[in-house]
Amino acid sequence: MSESRPLLACLALLAACDAAPSPPRSPRLRVRDALRGASLADDAGFARADRVRAFEFPADHGPHPEFRSEWWYVTGNLAGADGRRFGFHVTFFRNALAPGAIAAATASPWRTHQLWMAHFALSDVQRGRMHAAERFARGALDLAGARAVPFAVHVEDWSLASLGVDFAPLRLRAKDGAVEVDLELVVERGVVLQGEDGLSRKGEREGNASYYYSVPRLRVTGRVSDLGGDPIEVAGTAWLDREWSTSALDERQLGWDWFALQLDEPASGPLELMLYRLRRDDGSSDPASAGCLVGERLARTPLSLADFSLEALRFATSPRSAARYPVEWRVRVPAQGLDLHVSPVLDDQELDLAFRYWEGAVDVRGTRNGVPLTGRGYLEMTGYADSER
Repeated sequence: MSESRPLLACLALLAACDAAPSPPRSPRLRVRDALRGASLADDAGFARADRVRAFEFPADHGPHPEFRSEWWYVTGNLAGADGRRFGFHVTFFRNALAPGAIAAATASPWRTHQLWMAHFALSDVQRGRMHAAERFARGALDLAGARAVPFAVHVEDWSLASLGVDFAPLRLRAKDGAVEVDLELVVERGVVLQGEDGLSRKGEREGNASYYYSVPRLRVTGRVSDLGGDPIEVAGTAWLDREWSTSALDERQLGWDWFALQLDEPASGPLELMLYRLRRDDGSSDPASAGCLVGERLARTPLSLADFSLEALRFATSPRSAARYPVEWRVRVPAQGLDLHVSPVLDDQELDLAFRYWEGAVDVRGTRNGVPLTGRGYLEMTGYADSER
């Protein structure tokens, strides 16, 4: 969901061990185990997302090491001049092993409480495949880290950074073998606070929440190297999510379905819709599931579970994990007149990394108050892989 969107940060980073730069490929780690159940004693010394706070920019674009985990999530849809389609996401996760700083008198330059992970994926629609990769690094010796001014976050040479003193425009770079993205991001729609003025509650336990904001529409230009290594000039739109927390899934929460949809309505212009459904182990939707509709002049309408419905229309089975993912959906927000059909650009957009999950580009068609609209976006689904059951 970025937990709102993904609580993925917490889990993915727990995969890294303090001694190894690369993640183990086996045994596979489970989302449910990694996110569930840190006790209050385990969380002692970390700050918690337990109240509404005032957001401060540019400081909040940067790191929050007093919290256990945080993430920077960029997803987007691109097209070349010849109409070729691509989906991409590049995400940076920070996870603290312990609260507080390491004493300078005893610290080796290699020692750190901070572990970092990054994911990079490119969906090449013409070739019918997605390429995905990950990196782990210590938060030491400039192997990985983040700062607020000028903004930058990186894991090794994968990076998201301001091109000047101001936060935007941004440059996003990631490369794995022949596959690469080198993109410039310009903000078209500004910061949107999710949840209750930026406090996004995930469960019943006090402090089981994150501070969460989005930049729901960025204009993208630049270059990708496709799965054949061919460079292509591209343009499109992206979505940036930011969260930080010291939280975990509730005991009965198995995973989530997260939608970030950029819609173009003929009458009123751009709309953005973010929804996440937290799934319980009995198949029901957790009451903490929520979302937000962003309209004209960034007017936001918070959505509770009662305000929307998600209906799985079609499933696809992963050739690697045999997980059965609901890849096609009907999304309805009745009070807003929205009735949407969400379909993947590729059925197989499962990331087969330290954690298995599905995250990929989607197309949207539908109506608002009976008027046709179209859009694009990203869908993330966790907890479906056999190894996570």
